[in-house]
Amino acid sequence: MIVPMQKYLFLVHHSEYTTFLEGLRQLGVLHVQQQEGERSSGLMDRLALQQQFQKVLKALEKREVDVEQRTATAEEGHAVAAEFQTLTDRLEPLLQERATVRKEFDILKPWGDFSIETVKKLEAAGLEVQFLVCPTKKYNPDWAKDYPIAHLRNLGANSYFAGITKAEAPVEISGVEMIPDPKNGTVELQARQKELDESIADINARLDRLAQVGTPALQAALRDLQDTTQLMSVIEHTRREADEQLMLLEGYAPKPKKQEVEALCEQQGIPFLTEQPKPADQPPVLLKNSSFSRLFEPIAKLFALPSYGEMDLTPYFAPFFLLFFGFCLGDAGYGIVLLLGATVYKFRAAKDMKPMLTLVQFLGVATVLFGVLTGTVFGVNLLQDQFAWLGNIREIMLNSDQAFQLALILGVVQILFGLGVKAVNKGRQYGWMHGIAPVGWILLVLSLADIGLTKQLLPYSQYAAWAAVGLILLFSDPEGGLFSRLGSGAWALYGITGIFGDLLSYIRLFALGIASAILGLVVNDIGLQIKGSMEIVGPILFVVFLLVGHTANLLIASLGAFVHPMRLTFVEFYKNAGFEGGGKPYDPLRQQES
Repeated sequence: MIVPMQKYLFLVHHSEYTTFLEGLRQLGVLHVQQQEGERSSGLMDRLALQQQFQKVLKALEKREVDVEQRTATAEEGHAVAAEFQTLTDRLEPLLQERATVRKEFDILKPWGDFSIETVKKLEAAGLEVQFLVCPTKKYNPDWAKDYPIAHLRNLGANSYFAGITKAEAPVEISGVEMIPDPKNGTVELQARQKELDESIADINARLDRLAQVGTPALQAALRDLQDTTQLMSVIEHTRREADEQLMLLEGYAPKPKKQEVEALCEQQGIPFLTEQPKPADQPPVLLKNSSFSRLFEPIAKLFALPSYGEMDLTPYFAPFFLLFFGFCLGDAGYGIVLLLGATVYKFRAAKDMKPMLTLVQFLGVATVLFGVLTGTVFGVNLLQDQFAWLGNIREIMLNSDQAFQLALILGVVQILFGLGVKAVNKGRQYGWMHGIAPVGWILLVLSLADIGLTKQLLPYSQYAAWAAVGLILLFSDPEGGLFSRLGSGAWALYGITGIFGDLLSYIRLFALGIASAILGLVVNDIGLQIKGSMEIVGPILFVVFLLVGHTANLLIASLGAFVHPMRLTFVEFYKNAGFEGGGKPYDPLRQQES
């Protein structure tokens, strides 16, 4: 659900404004509605510095070192950022030079070890050293009889050789390439690369040490900077009245927290006005759901937050998402792996990771249930005759045709449920007449299903279908006149094709489940062939192949089982539920957590 908000307008004397904001920040419940306006250069500088600190912190966190947990000051953090910048400014040109040296060395390496000093001495004596290369198939050993050259080696598809001639009579052979005169020999390049490696290693060691001892200080500096930047931004974008003597601050607080805000105002003697927010105000959105539904909020936020006036669909798509994931993965063995893996890792995981692991546990349970329902365990089909000993348990298992039908049934249920949510949502937002058209769609779909498939309620289902058409025609645009209503309703009726298209999308549940089962079966078959092909090594390779094959299949199938239910949720369900979205997240003025 969406937590209801209370809108506030505070009137604060400019001399008391900073103190009042500090009090609000300590409360951490008021979402400030900032006025539009340009940012000052001071604020822009602070934002740029904040981004710089974030980049430095991210770079330090990437270094694989154990951070020393200690209390540090913001001033130390500024020094850490400055030292990091100094070290990286030194490191970057060294890395570039090393890359250049390595490239030059790789070019000259086929000609062996030589010093540029030797080349210069030969040049001083009037001789020229030529570094020659040609395709091996074109190299002719007889060239050594006609030219002062020496073949050095064949490497890859090329032959490398060198010539020492008089400067006025260089070697010129058709098809032979001469590389430009090198500025350094391989001896000098190796020595320089060693120097660069030592310098780079020294800087990296200093950066590692900086990450160990400086990360807490940089975090403290970043928190301090974020606090002051936030405060400065609020002050700059506050509406001013009475020759800038009065500051008018507008904001929103969750209704359960309004007593805290009003107590602060009474304590500091700050006058304020309150009112119920209107949809046009675009209040911030704070979600509050049950412990189960809250697990799915990160998935919902991948698409968009609901607008303040509409319903939060998270509790309504959560059970379907579980079912769809289990259907798509559809292997009880894989479900057990997910469940056990998440359970074991949960004991050592960080606090912010535990909700995600709890979600994985639920997804694992759903996968086990659907794996049992479809009779698949690690790619083994339990509906085969060899598993007849399972007895009555197999009676609950579904064959391919039944699984296909179940996918369509789940699609119909979710589409109709979405239309029901739309009816309630529109009626709650705009009045009861706006909820009639979705009810008409529900009635029309059910009536057509009876007319075309079950034929249990004829001729009443035919009457219901015509009644549903009438509701859609008359109430698709409740605010318009008669002809406007009929026109909008006629256009809306064309959407029946979209509903059938949405229904077909749910076939992907069946398709992904079958694909996962088939791939698991293939892994098992290949593993058995490997086992039977070699008497001693075969069983070992059999186990290794099963582990690798089923791990790969689990990863690929899990990705599909996550993405496709998400697609069904965000496209089919959200569309039929009339989801609008566009809400902005609740972000109260508060101190940054350490």
